[in-house]
Amino acid sequence: MSDLINLFRTCPVTGLKVDRNAENLIKVNAVVAVVFLLFGVIAAVGILLTRWQIFHFLSPEMYYRFVTFHGLDMLIFFIIFFEMAILYFAGPILLNSKLPAPGLGWLSFGLMVIGSVLVNVMVYAGKADVMFTSYPPLKADPLYYVGIILFAVGALIVCILFLATLVVAKKNKTYEGSIPLVVFGALTACIIAIITLIHGALIFIPTLLWSMDLMPMDAEVYRLMFWALGHSSQQINVAAMVSVWYLLAGITVGGVVLNEKISRMAFVLYILFISMASAHHLLVDPGWGPAWKIWNTSYAMYLAVLASMVHGFTVPGGIEVGQRLRGFKNGLFEWLSKAPWSDPGFSGMMLSLVIFGFMGGITGVTIGTEQINIISHNTMRIPGHFHTTVVGGTALAFMAVSYYVFPLIFKKRVAFWGMAKFQPYFFGFGIAIMSMGMTFLGTMGVPRRHWDSTFSQSPFQPAFPDTINLFQAVMGIGGLLAAAGALMFITIAVVTVFFGKPFTADSIKKGESGIPQGVLKLPAQSHTGGNVEQIHKDGAKGTVVLAFVFLVCFVLYYFVNWKMLASIWKVG
Repeated sequence: MSDLINLFRTCPVTGLKVDRNAENLIKVNAVVAVVFLLFGVIAAVGILLTRWQIFHFLSPEMYYRFVTFHGLDMLIFFIIFFEMAILYFAGPILLNSKLPAPGLGWLSFGLMVIGSVLVNVMVYAGKADVMFTSYPPLKADPLYYVGIILFAVGALIVCILFLATLVVAKKNKTYEGSIPLVVFGALTACIIAIITLIHGALIFIPTLLWSMDLMPMDAEVYRLMFWALGHSSQQINVAAMVSVWYLLAGITVGGVVLNEKISRMAFVLYILFISMASAHHLLVDPGWGPAWKIWNTSYAMYLAVLASMVHGFTVPGGIEVGQRLRGFKNGLFEWLSKAPWSDPGFSGMMLSLVIFGFMGGITGVTIGTEQINIISHNTMRIPGHFHTTVVGGTALAFMAVSYYVFPLIFKKRVAFWGMAKFQPYFFGFGIAIMSMGMTFLGTMGVPRRHWDSTFSQSPFQPAFPDTINLFQAVMGIGGLLAAAGALMFITIAVVTVFFGKPFTADSIKKGESGIPQGVLKLPAQSHTGGNVEQIHKDGAKGTVVLAFVFLVCFVLYYFVNWKMLASIWKVG
């Protein structure tokens, strides 16, 4: 009995039972995620100051090595370590359950650390200058592929542990009815992760054998299977990010779920159709026919896009209704103007939603269209797009939720609280500015991966307009601003975790600094009274207006791209 009591603690804010094994695994995964974020930021600055032609900082060899570092440490290691922490939080803690087989959790963590370190060592040693995609015939040292496989096996074990936690929680009746929506979103991420890891095994095990000269490799088959892994892994991010949005909406302003069935349906659409969108990476590959390409990047992909549009409406709509229930019900936008914008958890979540939805969503659907893709493929428009989804969307959402993880899980008050209030704005606006610079550069034809934008040693000089210098500066300034925001977050995280002041129940009573407003006073998660029915009946009018603004921007951007295509593709 005493062992069972020692296994749990009760959160003074939420009242949830916190499994100490899960709590410790959240801590170590989150800390390692921040370490890889630091590595990724260092590589990002080197890449940025090389693509910004007036600096041209790195040699060609080091440039491609930094591109490899940056892609792996940011897209894979930082984000997936953080997502493992989310699975441990969404499973045992949100369901008031124990973590089954915690020893397996530590085994998975060890495998992921060994794998990620091995990959980084191989890249640093110059034995894996193959970039994130590692397309054949580019070949890395076999240990590079071993590291990727070890990391993937560790992540798969965490997914299995999460599913086992759901079974244990159901058996022990630690919750009533269906699993909470945030947990359902994490389950979606888990299912997509398992599908993704299976594809990874199907391609990286043969690639390991190929690197050892034990079998041949078909480059086109590799590309097909890789993007079933590479693109789908980013959809794990989307499902996890949306789950974080719903979580933060509730704990920052008491956001409600407008229609839980619709939100759950949208998560299911991710599972069924998101992987098909991987085909947009292969639109210029000759090995696949136009019917296959058009089906996967239009009709099938649009169902996944519909899911994101549902979440993009229900999250701010739920925030609006939650704010109106708290008394901010004048006009269309009082709920927005009176929101807690100085709370980095709230501001980071809202910036993540806007950057992902307006910039990432609109550009993604547009350049994923087969005809338009031909004028954007392998230009700077591509990184301009995915930096708004993976970085401006997912990474910023993870930073935002960290400000609540620090007091609730690490039991520490946030260090440098004044700086923390501005950090999401530095990072979010920096990414937005950088991505706009990249998008304009891509529109002018500047390639996405080439070391030298001027092609100085090429016998054929590209006809780039002089305005690329302006947009390289826009990209550079935005990128440095985003890097400053990321370094601010890393500094806050490190000082908070290792040297921060303790957070206790007395800290709340005294209103001490370094505590987000949603922790100081958790907003009501359910409402009663005469005005509740009327507010729900009135709906989220302000969000409807914003949704129409989004649709107008979408239509205009889509039309402009077809116009650009028509101007260079003379038919008839």
